[in-house]
Amino acid sequence: MQIKTVEQYVDTYRKSVADPEGFWSEIAGHFIWKKPWEKVLQYDWDKPEFRWFEGGQLNITENCLDRHLDDKADRTAIIWEPNDPNEEARKITYRELHKEVSRFANVLKKQGISKGDRVCIYLPMIPELAIAVLACARIGAIHSVVFAGFSSKSLATRIDDATCKMLLTADGGYRGTKTIALKEIADKALEISETQSVEKVIVFKRTGQNVDMLEGRDIWWEEALEGASADCPVEVMEAEDPLFILYTSGSTGKPKGIIHTTGGYMVYTAYSFINVFQYNEGDIYWCTADIGWITGHSYIVYGPLLAGATTMMFEGVPTFPDAGRFWQIVEKYKVNQFYTAPTAIRALMKYPLELVQRSDLSSLRVIGTVGEPINEEAWVWYKKNIGNGEVPIIDTWWQTETGGILITTIPGVLHDEPTYAGLPLPGVQPMLFDEMGEEVEGFPSEGRLGIKFPWPSITRGIWGDQERYKRTYFSFENRYFTGDGALRNKRGYYRITGRVDDVIIVSGHNLGTAPIEDVIDDHPLVVETAIVGFPHDVKGNALYAFIILKQNVDEEDELALEINRLIAKKIGPIAKCDKIQFVPGLPKTRSGKIMRRILRKIAAGETSDFGDISTLLNPEVVEKIIQKNSAL
Repeated sequence: MQIKTVEQYVDTYRKSVADPEGFWSEIAGHFIWKKPWEKVLQYDWDKPEFRWFEGGQLNITENCLDRHLDDKADRTAIIWEPNDPNEEARKITYRELHKEVSRFANVLKKQGISKGDRVCIYLPMIPELAIAVLACARIGAIHSVVFAGFSSKSLATRIDDATCKMLLTADGGYRGTKTIALKEIADKALEISETQSVEKVIVFKRTGQNVDMLEGRDIWWEEALEGASADCPVEVMEAEDPLFILYTSGSTGKPKGIIHTTGGYMVYTAYSFINVFQYNEGDIYWCTADIGWITGHSYIVYGPLLAGATTMMFEGVPTFPDAGRFWQIVEKYKVNQFYTAPTAIRALMKYPLELVQRSDLSSLRVIGTVGEPINEEAWVWYKKNIGNGEVPIIDTWWQTETGGILITTIPGVLHDEPTYAGLPLPGVQPMLFDEMGEEVEGFPSEGRLGIKFPWPSITRGIWGDQERYKRTYFSFENRYFTGDGALRNKRGYYRITGRVDDVIIVSGHNLGTAPIEDVIDDHPLVVETAIVGFPHDVKGNALYAFIILKQNVDEEDELALEINRLIAKKIGPIAKCDKIQFVPGLPKTRSGKIMRRILRKIAAGETSDFGDISTLLNPEVVEKIIQKNSAL
């Protein structure tokens, strides 16, 4: 299944487009199926409906765990690195993981959970989080993981939307110097829950802090496991049975419960993992994401375990106890593939280089980024200082809704290029189209990014709201609309220019925010930039830049003029910003994405009605931006 040369990529891609069903049937044949599928693919863009491996029966955990016991039982499946480097790490073999997943699956069954029930998981980055996810999948329960940094209101919203029957949580969690009171937050969420659907709460002891336990509802994890059998036969699932729900932010403020199903998701995540990361037997693979996000689902848990890989989980943050922690961990475990977010890279760039240089990073063969397009300055720093100028960078483009990576440069096969994600993986057929929905042909070209043929891990819907599913992703005929704008260069590489609503029409010119942000970010005093549009009497819209600086400056007006001169030189006068505000931070989600919806409102002069900002990584920064904005 692994592509090793350019010629092999070209040949494989052509075959995957010419005969998608034959291509994916061959890939799916590498897995254990209880019953073979009757039809590889049935789809209808109008409904919309996508059914992969129809009639096939399987269980994803049999493919993640059981099938590895013959030859990989003693291989480390999960390496867990705790928040505190002085705490003992854990290594869990495939045999041990199989046992623990089976035991906890039996706990779930004993507490009344069965196939189709929704289980909400609100846990820190500890091995029990991965165990809980797999235990749900083993018995056919639908897991809904909520990042353990969300507020009680956000947790309650997600519990209610999926009418979860059970909640799995911990007394608390560690994150850098902070101890988070997870049980307290969970209790508040259940108190304000409108559906009151949760019947049982299982609580893991992580921090040892005192918590309230409600008799008849709350059970300690360790007590629940007492006497639990390690023998738990898998529940037989239809290929199109839901595997999990994962919530992602909606433009209207209400989160969308993205549904992924069993068979297609399994096939695509395994195939993409093996190829994108060029994983080989015995490698140590580390994705720094949280399992609360799709990156953690696909590329910490399912993808690596389906491949029989050794996958790492990190509980902490990149700056604790100092900003060299990532690189110390790479050296400690001799990590081969390292996958993180541009936000983390930009944050670490601010610290002295000796924090990188004191660690041996020679084990790295692949370094990757995920979550947002990486700007050129960060890309160059990453390549030079983490990759020693030689290790290939994979700038991966995908979404919660796509289930797996769709566009990137396969390391060692395709040439990496700053600011360009790269080429589609086999089986993925991207396209560009204009505002009227007409396909934009040729190279180079620019337009809205769509996918014109289904792939196995395409989301099957929004939980409880299929009309919103259709309206959001299938507003243009016979394609999946990503919501992103993109450029395609002469080599066919795609560059994501940002959300389409971040393409701003200024005096009739379509300006993507990402290229302008890249220019500003190249300034030696700039850490990060976000550009939004705001109403303008003459231009229709004008550009407003929110900029984080590396240090305070006395002459902000002069610096703003200097930045605009730089934009005019690199892009053109039309791209200059009418307003530039230097800010202490940008409002971001827990996964590191900038909440531009909030910035657009501030730019338009609004001072309230921003929705629930408690779920932001840094909600306090919103008020600081508003205060300074009013003085402009």
